Amino acid sequence: MSIIELGEIRDEPASAPAVRRPRAAGRPLRSGAVLVLSLVVLAGATPPPQRTVSEVPASRRSTAYLAGDGVFVVDPPAPDGDRYLTAYAQPAPVGAGVRRRWQASLARTGDYLDVRAERGLVLAMAVNAPNRLFQTTAFDGATGRQRWQHPGALQPTVGGGLLLTDVREDGSGTISGVEPDTGRVLWSVPIPPAANPTSHLDSEGQVDRFVLLQPTGEVQVHDAGTGDLLRSVDTLPGDRSAYQRVQVVDDLLLLVPPGSTRLVAFGLAQLEPRWTAEVTLVSHVLACGGLLCAVPQTGGLQVLDPVTGAVRWSEAGQDNLADVRSGRLLMASPGRGYTVRDAATGQVRIELGAWVLLPVLGPDDPLVGVRRGDGGGMVVAELDLVAGRSRIVDVLPGIAGSCQASLPVLLCQRLDGTTALWRLTR
Repeated sequence: MSIIELGEIRDEPASAPAVRRPRAAGRPLRSGAVLVLSLVVLAGATPPPQRTVSEVPASRRSTAYLAGDGVFVVDPPAPDGDRYLTAYAQPAPVGAGVRRRWQASLARTGDYLDVRAERGLVLAMAVNAPNRLFQTTAFDGATGRQRWQHPGALQPTVGGGLLLTDVREDGSGTISGVEPDTGRVLWSVPIPPAANPTSHLDSEGQVDRFVLLQPTGEVQVHDAGTGDLLRSVDTLPGDRSAYQRVQVVDDLLLLVPPGSTRLVAFGLAQLEPRWTAEVTLVSHVLACGGLLCAVPQTGGLQVLDPVTGAVRWSEAGQDNLADVRSGRLLMASPGRGYTVRDAATGQVRIELGAWVLLPVLGPDDPLVGVRRGDGGGMVVAELDLVAGRSRIVDVLPGIAGSCQASLPVLLCQRLDGTTALWRLTR
C-alpha cells in the first residue's frame, strides 16, 4: 500500500552564527528559540512537501532493517517455532508499494542484531544465548536461498572476499577468509585470548589488513586477503604479562600500553616507531579531519597531530564525540544537545540543540536527527556539520521510533505498531 501525504513544515534558515571561541560556562543557549521562531515563519511561507508512505508488512514484534536497496523483516518465533526473514523491494519514488521479493526460514533461536547486503548476499547476524556468540547466515540476495552459515561476524575485504571473525567467551577464536558464493573457508588464523583483533579499512570501507596483539606483546599485521603474516613488532620486551590494547587509525598502529597513561604510535606499513604521547586513560581513537581524536574513559577529548603526537587542543568534561565529518566534530553535551566544533582548533561553529541521531546505512550518508515537535510530530532534520546548520526535512505524524535513515528514505515504526517506509521529497 502506498499513499501521498502532505508535510507540515519544510525548512530552516541555512545561515550559521559567526565562528566564536568555546562557550563560557553558564552562557544560555539561544539556538532553540531561534529554531522555533524560524519554523513559525517558514510554516506560513513555504509550500508543504510531499512524501510517499509505503506500509511494510510486519507484525508489532518484528524488526525491520534498511539494507542495500531493500527492506528486510525478521519475524519473532511463531507459536509453532517457525521463524522467517522476508525481503521487500523499496518502492519507486512515487505511487508504488513495497513488493515482496522472497521469504526464507531462520534459526528458531537467537537474537538477530543486524541484516546487511554484501557481495550479492543478504547476511543476517544473530547472537545466541547463553554464551552470547555471534552467528551469520548468508542468503542469496536475488532468491533468498540459504547459501551457508558460520559462527562469527563478517566484513568485506579487498578483492571481493569476506573476513569472518569468530571470538569465543574467553577471547580466543579464529579469523578466516570466506568465499562469498559457497561459504568455503579459505584460510584461518588463530586468535589467542585477549588478542584484541582490529582491522584497517581502505578508502571504500573494505578490510585490507588485520592486526592481532599476542599475549607476549608481539603485534602482528596480517593480509586480509590471504591471512599471511606481513610483519610484526615486539612491544613488551620487559613484561610479558601486562595488558595493553591496540587500534588502527589511517596509516598508524596505536598502542595503549599498560597503565593507559600513554599512546604509542607505529607506522602500519613497516611497524617503525613514530612517537609517544602522554594521553591518560584513552578509551579509543578516531580519525578526525586529518588529526587524531583521543577519547578518554572519563569523557572530553584530546586532539593530536598524527605526525608528531603533539596535543593540538584538549577539553575535559562530559562532552562525547558523536561523529566526524570533513574537519568538523559533532559533540554531544549532556543536557545541552549537540555542538559542532572545528577539529583543528576546537572552536565552536554552532550549537545545534537537542536531537536523537538515527542509524544511517553508510559513512557518507547524511547525518539525520529527530526530535518531538510541539504538536507531537517527529521533526526530521539533516545535520550538516560543514555548513553548520540543521535543515528541517519534514515533520512526520504518528511515529513511535525505531527509525533508520538513508535520505531521502526513512524507515520507522508507527504508534499503531505498523512499520512504514517514507520517501521524503521537496
